[in-house]
Formats: sequence, structure tokens, C-alpha cells
Amino acid sequence: MSEPTPGRRKRRTLSALRTFTSLSPLLRLLVLTQLAFNIGFFAVLPFLAEHLGTAIGMAGWLVGLVLGLRTFSQQGLFVVGGVLADRYGVRPVVLAGCVLRIAGFGWLGYAQSTGTVVAAVLLIGFAAALFSPAVESEVARQAVCREEAGEGPRTHVLALFTVAGQAGAFLGPFLGALLLGVDFRAVCLAGAGVFVLVLAGHAWLLPQHIPGRARTRSRGGLRRLVRNRGFLALCCAYGAYLLAYNQLYQLLPVEVARAAGSQAPLAWLFALSSLLVVTAQLPLTRWAGDRLDLRLSMAMGLLLISAGFAVVAAARPAGWTGTVGLLPVAGYVILLTLGQMLVAPAARAWVPDLAEDGRLGLYTGALSSVSGLIVLVGSAATGSLLDTGLPLAVPWLVLAAVPAAAVALLPRPAPTPPQPKTPSPRSPEGPRSKEGPPSP
Repeated sequence: MSEPTPGRRKRRTLSALRTFTSLSPLLRLLVLTQLAFNIGFFAVLPFLAEHLGTAIGMAGWLVGLVLGLRTFSQQGLFVVGGVLADRYGVRPVVLAGCVLRIAGFGWLGYAQSTGTVVAAVLLIGFAAALFSPAVESEVARQAVCREEAGEGPRTHVLALFTVAGQAGAFLGPFLGALLLGVDFRAVCLAGAGVFVLVLAGHAWLLPQHIPGRARTRSRGGLRRLVRNRGFLALCCAYGAYLLAYNQLYQLLPVEVARAAGSQAPLAWLFALSSLLVVTAQLPLTRWAGDRLDLRLSMAMGLLLISAGFAVVAAARPAGWTGTVGLLPVAGYVILLTLGQMLVAPAARAWVPDLAEDGRLGLYTGALSSVSGLIVLVGSAATGSLLDTGLPLAVPWLVLAAVPAAAVALLPRPAPTPPQPKTPSPRSPEGPRSKEGPPSP
């Protein structure tokens, strides 16, 4: 692939800005919310595994379990936040989540024992289980409304949401690395400070009631959800992706420390991932929207992720160190990120088609809850593999097989209902774009 010229980069930036400015004020606020969430979160998370292993002295399997608990308390309990958002609205759930995240980061900064670390990590995860499904479900609902109004495909909005999150993931590790020179406590307090600002901004700007969002008080949605085979299949495939993505915080730090002698290059690898998303997410989403349906987009993404793990597994027996030793993990990060850019927007865009009316928060939360359970089990298993004395290529090979196998789980999309044809100047029944009018 040729290097993008300055002119192309400028056009991509202008395209992203035009897409952002075309959004409603509420959607712009929610996109910026994702940016702020990830700055605070990624200032802390990339350095957590090293802190647990060195400062706290946890074994590898216990570090994996704690990281899995963090993911499960977040992703696994998304269903709780989704139900609460459906019942009480977005604003109170988001504000409560911000308060809990502030408390969790502050507690983690002072935690010294395994029990207090686990409690703080669970609180941090549960905070996101409140605010993230509320924000994500409303972004998805607003994106569908824009699509139905002829203002562009929903995937464009969801891709921009992903870009904002990755921009935060790009800035956060640099903030954390800067403060890590002081100590890990300073990193945690800085993350808490970011969420103090988020809390204040949303208390001021987030509407009390969002037009068109009806609060659902009837019961029985969970029973219908567990009978929705297509949705559960999507959850399992998405869980395989999330387990693979979680290795940025489990397997990657181990391999970086082995190859470089320290975790200093870790921030640069996170920056590489974030820059790829920020610069390439929107063009890749448009390319996929023109050529791939949601299922094929997710399948291609999962296979790219599998290839990333296979690259490190193939190179690991050589035992390279230094700059050369970092090349395989750089390839892993690139392929994982490209796969993520295909999987994440497609999965989020698919949920509204599978969800019951009025239950989008529940289904958005359940998508992450099922995948969080998969990550909890998978992270502990990966940590155990690291402690067994097996060749270090084995965990990478095992993780390469997981997303590849998940391709078979993807449900078949429901057939799209026929659309009325629009006359064109060239023929009485001209061609119709499958994505609708281009976004601004």
C-alpha cells in the first residue's frame, strides 16, 4: 500500500470534520464523550499489568484473572447499564458511572493488597458498565434515525464514534507514560481527574430527556433475548474479537518486555494502533460499506486478527530482541487494529437490526456482557498458559485459532426488504445506492 500523500491525509481530515459537523448537537456531545472516556481510561490501563506484577507481586495467572475481572465487571455487566438506560434514560446512568469511575481510579492508586486491587478494578469496570451502554445505545439509535432520514449510512456515525475513542486511546497512554515517572498513583489520580471534568461537562450539557427515546418499564425482554439465536451468535463472535483485543494488555506487554528489556515501547505501539484508527477508520468503513455486508466485514476482520497472532507465533521461536524483535508485535498490532476497524462498527450496526423495539440498551449491553464472560474465562486461561513453561509461541497460536473459529459463528444477516426504485434521468428505473445518499 502506498504512503498516503499530504493531500490525501488532508482530504481524510476534512471528510471526518464534515461528518462530525453534520451531526446533531447531541451526537457531537456523545462522540466527544467517547474521546474523553478513553483519555482517562487509557492513561491507566496499559500500565496496570506491570504494576500488578512488580509493585504488587502477583503471579501471571492472577494478573490475567484481575485483568479478566476488570473486563468482565465492565463488559460482563453492560447488560445492567443497558437495562437502566432503557428504564431511566441516558443522563442519570452516565453521571452515576462517572462518579464510580472517579472513586475506582482513586482507590486503585492507593491499593496495595490483592483484595483492595480487585475491589478497585471491579469498581472501575462497573462504572463503565453504567455509562458506556447508555452512550453507545443512544449513538446507535441516533445513527439509525439519521440513516432513515437519508443523511448517510449508520456505519459512518459509528465509525466516527470509534475514531473518537481511538483518539482518546492515543492520547491516554502518553498522559500515563508522562506521569509514570512520578509513580502509578499519580497516573491513577490523573485518570480520575479526567473523569471529574467529564462529570462536570455532562451534568451541564447532557439533556434530561432525549426526544424519541421512550423509557421501557415492561419486563420479559431478557427472556426474549436469550431465545434470539442470531443475536447470541453475534455475541459469541464479538466475544472472540474482544478476547483477542484484550491481549494488548496481557500478551503484548510480556512480549514487548522480552524483546526490548522494558515496557517503554508499549506506549508507541498503542499510539500506532490509535493513529491507524484515527487516519484509516472512516475510509475503511466507506470501502467496506461499498463492497461488504455486515457479516463479511466481520469475517474479514476476524481473519485479520487471527493473522496478527500468527505473525508473532511464527517469529517467536527465533527469539529476536531489540528493534528486530519488536517488528512481529508491530505487525500484530497493525493486523489487530485493521481487524478491529472492520469488526467493531459492523457489530454495533448489526445490533439494532436484531434488537427488540425499545430494548436497544439491553441488547447493546448484552453484546458486551456475553463477550465479557468470554474474556474472563479466556484471560485466565491465557495467564495459565504463560505460567506453564510451554514455549511462548503457544499462547499466540491458541489466540490465533480463536477469532478464526469465530467466523463460523457469525449469523446470516436478515434479507433486506425491497426498496422502492427511484427514477433517474437516464432510465425510468435507475440504480439505487445500497447505502443511501453520501454523508456530507
